[in-house]
Amino acid sequence: MKLVERKDVVKKPLPGRVIQLVTGGAGAVSASEVITMGFARYSAESGPMDPHHHVEEIVYVLESKTGYVRHGGFGDAPTELGERVVLQPGMTLHFPAKEWHVFEFDEGGHLDIIFFYSDPSVYTNNFKKE
Repeated sequence: MKLVERKDVVKKPLPGRVIQLVTGGAGAVSASEVITMGFARYSAESGPMDPHHHVEEIVYVLESKTGYVRHGGFGDAPTELGERVVLQPGMTLHFPAKEWHVFEFDEGGHLDIIFFYSDPSVYTNNFKKE
């Protein structure tokens, strides 16, 4: 077992967010070849985020001040993002494989989440559609 406290995880600025990668991926505190887990903060400091998708993702909302998500569409580009879904602390979101989504907030707002997503090879090797 490896115990990790959020305060000890390095903050990495990315376009649209600051992440703290706990497991999986380069720079993580704890190694994993199956799952990625970390924290992300969306605020004006990081600027707007571009829509993105993962193999599959689960998000837990820690804190939200006028934060929301828009989601939808499974193609090569995020052309079908829907209406905003206002986010509140305690909400859990599950994005199916490759569903486009973007986290946003109104002026003066922010969003703080925990995210989990699997390594793409897990999907490719175990859940490939024939």
